[in-house]
Amino acid sequence: MIQQDPNSGDSSAESGRFVSHLTRSTFAMVLAGGRGSRLMQMTDWRAKPAVPFGGKFRIIDFTLSNCVNSGVRRIGVATQYKAQSLIHHLQRGWSFLDGRFEEYIELLPAQQQVGENWYQGTADAVYQNLDVIRRANPRYVMILSGDHVYKMDYGRMLAQHVQNGADLSVACMDVPIGEASAFGVMGIDDSQRVTRFIEKPEHPPCMPGKPERALVSMGVYIFNAHFLYEQLIRDADEPHSGHDFGKDVIPHVVSRYRVFAHNFRESCVGISSSGLPYWRDVGTVDAYWEASLELTKVTPELDMYDEQWPIWTHQEQLPPAKFVFDDEGRRGMAVDSLVSGGNIISGSTVRRSLLFSRVFVHSFSEIEDSVILPKVDIGRHCRLRRVVVDKHCVIPPGTVIGFDPEQDRQRFHVTERGITLVTPEMLGQTHHHIR
Repeated sequence: MIQQDPNSGDSSAESGRFVSHLTRSTFAMVLAGGRGSRLMQMTDWRAKPAVPFGGKFRIIDFTLSNCVNSGVRRIGVATQYKAQSLIHHLQRGWSFLDGRFEEYIELLPAQQQVGENWYQGTADAVYQNLDVIRRANPRYVMILSGDHVYKMDYGRMLAQHVQNGADLSVACMDVPIGEASAFGVMGIDDSQRVTRFIEKPEHPPCMPGKPERALVSMGVYIFNAHFLYEQLIRDADEPHSGHDFGKDVIPHVVSRYRVFAHNFRESCVGISSSGLPYWRDVGTVDAYWEASLELTKVTPELDMYDEQWPIWTHQEQLPPAKFVFDDEGRRGMAVDSLVSGGNIISGSTVRRSLLFSRVFVHSFSEIEDSVILPKVDIGRHCRLRRVVVDKHCVIPPGTVIGFDPEQDRQRFHVTERGITLVTPEMLGQTHHHIR
């Protein structure tokens, strides 16, 4: 056990060396095998972590960037469902880590290494890769989800984990009580020790003195390595277990070992304009659309321009965005929007929208409050409002979407909030398997 306390009055340089030692002693396991079925047809050909977000990134880029920026540079990514798009992205965008310095991202598809089953749950996904983790010989193991958007300094959480003498630390945040049923809900004492953990309860308990809020797990865990090995082997031998961290492993250890909560406020990078830490599960089409459109605001909740905490991704070599024609009724322009490289806005108007790369908007079209994924071609005289257009769509000239929900439902998926999802298959076009 490292004896030095990062809060004992040492200089910032010594504290920094302490945290650096912790991050170098850590292996991160990113769980990226989920489909994310609530995103509907957006995940027909890709896993949720591979879904594009923010104009040029994939969702998994945020977790991986947190690792790299925190100094945790030994990373395993467990993949399973429709993984080709994700693997393709990681190979192209995340090969810059240098193995000569023991920095790497290792792809870990389900291979039935310890039995005849694919990954049965989050804990089983780690259990089936224990040999990989043991080879890295870490002192601490971080378990992370690959499908959330947030910026977090894992080094701060590691320092608190060691200071608490914890066996397991769980990152947490408070959410409205009405949303808590989607998470693991926690109870803690005055020392931040976890006293109860209930996975996705139908009637979640509130925080003391805050009847409208609940304390929930973010799915970010730090285990002492040997403690993790013991618990995963024990859980694997339990015939009635679902082999899931939230449902099985954590409830078992809470009453028996030193489990502490870590408040996300203490390690989030940059408090948002609302004064709250930014964390999003963009797991539904509505949530995805809302989080994307929020980025077009003057001061968005998520700061993607922070040079001290860059979001790394595959950087395509593309020409600048281009806006052409300045005639009355045929003016190429975008207002309150994010427009990526390789785009051509030809005599059309884009408002409050997010356009990924290689989008071509032909003349006399109007796009409002929409998210347009890469390599989309929008024909002349189209009107799109409150839509999410998936990759490789070719929108025929004269198409109108987002103005008549009943008509849209005949061809597309329309959400409860009236957001219309458009995919190539819905348009009767051939799909591209690598999305």
